[in-house]
Amino acid sequence: MIERVRAVLVTPNKTMLVIRRTRPGIPVYWVLPGGGVEATDESREAALHREIHEEIAGKADIVRLLHTLETDDERQLFYLARIEAWSFDDRTGPEFSTEGRGEYALEEIPLTVAGIDSIGLKPEEIARLLRGAISDGVLTDARATPN
Repeated sequence: MIERVRAVLVTPNKTMLVIRRTRPGIPVYWVLPGGGVEATDESREAALHREIHEEIAGKADIVRLLHTLETDDERQLFYLARIEAWSFDDRTGPEFSTEGRGEYALEEIPLTVAGIDSIGLKPEEIARLLRGAISDGVLTDARATPN
């Protein structure tokens, strides 16, 4: 089974970092930063730190696991994390140099229901979960201690 880790990266301005994906023949969509867990990763959290470094040259503090989404062949783990600094210009992930992968653009959106609704965040299940968590006040302070 393929495992992927993704992060809801909350900034000091109470925004969230997302990646806008533009690929030939597919409508534009947004995803949370992250990627596949590799055999050399010491843990899922280590994989998430590596992916955040590769994709946005950032360093995040992981607060807690928010949600797990599982299909027959893939498990995605979504973490709540806070991030202070990043540099999309300094990204190093192999996906950025692979021909035919389309474009990746980092965007900062308000951590509000309207902010989530303004983009086509995939998968829809995580967009729905985030809308509910925002409405319930669960994400208002990413500095809260893990449950």
